[in-house]
Amino acid sequence: MSVNYRETDKMCDVICDEPSLLQMMSRFGIPLGVGDKTVGEVCGEHQVHAPTFLAVANCMKFGAEIAPYYVENVSVQALVAYLGQAHNYFLNFQLPAIRRKLIEAIDCSQKNEVAYLILKFYDEYMGDVRRHMEHENHKIFTYVNSLQAGRRTCGFEIAQFARSHVGIDKKLQELKNIIIKYYAVADTADLLNNVLFDIFNCETDLRLHCEVEDVLFVPAVQRLEQQVAVMSTEAETPDADRQAPQEALSEREREIVGCVVRGMTNKEVAGKLFISVNTVLTHRKNISRKLNIHSVSGLTIYAIVNKLVNLDEVRMV
Repeated sequence: MSVNYRETDKMCDVICDEPSLLQMMSRFGIPLGVGDKTVGEVCGEHQVHAPTFLAVANCMKFGAEIAPYYVENVSVQALVAYLGQAHNYFLNFQLPAIRRKLIEAIDCSQKNEVAYLILKFYDEYMGDVRRHMEHENHKIFTYVNSLQAGRRTCGFEIAQFARSHVGIDKKLQELKNIIIKYYAVADTADLLNNVLFDIFNCETDLRLHCEVEDVLFVPAVQRLEQQVAVMSTEAETPDADRQAPQEALSEREREIVGCVVRGMTNKEVAGKLFISVNTVLTHRKNISRKLNIHSVSGLTIYAIVNKLVNLDEVRMV
């Protein structure tokens, strides 16, 4: 397949085209035995939101740069369920399974200091991942569930999570390098090579997991935050004083949005439009106020959806 996956594609063809999506299927609660049914039919049969399934599948297969095409149509509820199942898989299956293989493959006696330190390093890593994912389960997902119920938690927004969200696959890179460079295998080479293969796969899986959170989950929650903010304003404002939920941008502000999402600095924007940097900053403050969007990623989605720029013009960071 050379084009993005669609609801009319057969599910078996999608999986054969990209076998790594098998794990994604289980996290959406879709079992095997799909026959010749289409993606849409299989998702409908298992009460899975098909646009969200396709958004995740296409981003995992074709890269994060296509995410803006799908964000508008994903279900936040379906994403929370998917990410929660992924956390359960990592914490209760994949990482413990790698640990068991690691113990079998290396000499963990006190005489082998390198092996002891490798296992200690791995246990510390597992602890880091558990804290990271349990924080998401308990705080982030609870916050999102409140948003879906129309309530906004004061003093918190998903942008705070996005700023502090660092890929949790980094330590695995270090671990595999330590094993490859410094652990001398005696007679368990096959076992150690097998566990290294699992670590490489886990590293890729975690990277894709974090990418889905960054390019689909966070932007989708930002849209939900904006909707809840509008509803709250409408509920608190008397009908006589109520204004349109989102003021229209001026032509100049639309130009500035286009420049920003193309990756231009404030100084570059000022030079292009023959205005001062202070004027650019004032316009950007007005844009944030009107749209209730405070990040470049949010402006990027807005600009693409409203056809201010084409996807190939956008600078992905």
